[in-house]
Amino acid sequence: MIVLGRKHISFSPPDISREEIDEVENVLKSGWITTGPKTKEFERKIAEYIGVSKAVCLNSATAAMELTLRILGIGPGDEVITSAYTYTASAAVIDHVGAKIVLVDTAPDSFEMDYSQLADSITEKTKAVIAVDLAGRICDHDAIYQVVESKKDLFKPNNEIQGLFNRVIVLTDSAHGFGARRKGLVSGQIADFTCFSFHAVKNLTTAEGGAVVWRNDLGLDDEELYRKFMLYSLHGQSKDALAKNQKGTWEYDIINIGYKCNMTDILASLGLVQLRRYDGFLERRRQIIGIYDEMLKPLIVQSFKHFGDDYASTGHLYLLRIPGIGEGERNEIIKEMAEDDIICNVHYKPLPMFTAYRNLGFDIRDYPNAFNMYKNEISLPLHTHLSDDDAVYVIQCLKKILERLTGIN
Repeated sequence: MIVLGRKHISFSPPDISREEIDEVENVLKSGWITTGPKTKEFERKIAEYIGVSKAVCLNSATAAMELTLRILGIGPGDEVITSAYTYTASAAVIDHVGAKIVLVDTAPDSFEMDYSQLADSITEKTKAVIAVDLAGRICDHDAIYQVVESKKDLFKPNNEIQGLFNRVIVLTDSAHGFGARRKGLVSGQIADFTCFSFHAVKNLTTAEGGAVVWRNDLGLDDEELYRKFMLYSLHGQSKDALAKNQKGTWEYDIINIGYKCNMTDILASLGLVQLRRYDGFLERRRQIIGIYDEMLKPLIVQSFKHFGDDYASTGHLYLLRIPGIGEGERNEIIKEMAEDDIICNVHYKPLPMFTAYRNLGFDIRDYPNAFNMYKNEISLPLHTHLSDDDAVYVIQCLKKILERLTGIN
């Protein structure tokens, strides 16, 4: 297929229809715009979609991860492990609660952490591992659970909820993974706790927002856990605004010194419509990935595998690696794509390369596999506004640039 003419291709714009706009307008006119009935309905619909008893909606996935760590009683003196190849939120929440960040390199030629290094990183101070479902593909939780079970003798619970697990707790940053499947399970049914993002660039957006769910086979008291999330997310206040607004029920208590990270009904109303449209979003992303994959077959490049016999990604990011090049050449390719009006990105710069993490003592030389994955990675535009012709145009421009700059054809 030959596509003629110049196009403007954004990287990841939100897919907002008239239906979302109408729903938000209805909420604005209702007189109830903060946490209320729409947020509660969104929580119920998320739990139903995933197949768990409860979901908690918050103002970000970051808040969801941090509150989970706090409710688990993880803090100073503890260690939490995560991947060096992720967005800062996966690690920052560990620092927020006062625990020590422990980063693990990726496996060679993999975006997932090296699970043998994960095993070597677990100590008596380790309380949790934050796994990452990068690009929307569920990571190898079987390997993670095998590791944490093999290290059970090192685990020292600090409180009742940690004692219930009696092993390192698995919390997954599935910011990209809402709706992903692996071995017959959906993201949210696999890790002990799973956190999702509904940020503006995510497949399902509420502009800003996130959610946390947990497995129902762990012996947890779902109602009590939900209550704790509500308390922590709203200053430790015993009643939310909706409950206080009932006749004669203004009085409330402050149970603990909590935080402020609740979701509003405005955002939840947007999310409810997005959820109704979500299966269509996933299917369209799958179609675009198919076009990219087919057109890239003749090239000597490595594209992220979104679909296999026992897994299906959400298709959140199209990660492409170009063998034989370094950062400078990769950045030049991104620049030239931009000159063709195609916006590309990089996912991710490993955490030890950032100033904040270098200041904590991390050195990228200790994470060579993560650096090798990063240095030649390009993320191509992938979103539901792309037409088939747009997708073809992206690859045509990429082929032209690769041939000129690197000789790849």
